[in-house]
Amino acid sequence: MSFRTLDVEGAVEFGFPTFPDERGSFTSALTESDFAHALGHRPFPVRQASYTRSRRGVIRGLHFTATPPGCAKFVYCPAGKALDLVVDLRVDSPTWGRWDAVTLDPAEPKAVYLPVGVGHGVVSLEDETVVCYLLSAQYVPENELAVSVFDPELDIALPDLPPVQSPRDAEAQSLADAMSRGLLPDFDACREAEAALARSAA
Repeated sequence: MSFRTLDVEGAVEFGFPTFPDERGSFTSALTESDFAHALGHRPFPVRQASYTRSRRGVIRGLHFTATPPGCAKFVYCPAGKALDLVVDLRVDSPTWGRWDAVTLDPAEPKAVYLPVGVGHGVVSLEDETVVCYLLSAQYVPENELAVSVFDPELDIALPDLPPVQSPRDAEAQSLADAMSRGLLPDFDACREAEAALARSAA
């Protein structure tokens, strides 16, 4: 397995091999030793595993979890094709406001680790795209927040596809509004939550 640090502090792209044979193929999206090599600690305890199935053009996000409690994510795509968006929404982060993107495609399997407090979005590039999420915390509706993926302040380069969004995402607030309302996570608080996850995984 290979890895690459992204332009958002603490976010990592993983590449992993696929082993084809006459039956199909076998792929391991996550191994403890490779995760620890890339991040310096074992994978977080998984509290929830979820997946989405989307048609072409669906945009999910940008979502983030209030911190505390915060939530880290490990994301991969076993079917279809998706553009995974990672956006630094953590106030006082050294990469505040930056974003990066990773194409998730089973033909060249990759996964993305998103640290606590980072904004996340997914754009489905094909029909029947499946994206899997391993989460360090269970979903609690009142802790889940969003900012607009179309916010010009973020200036995210999106694919030229007719967007399909939920009402919640289509009406999401701007980054400036989230900041003025004190909803964005603090970088130090996110780092503390990350350290707690690392301790719980030891």
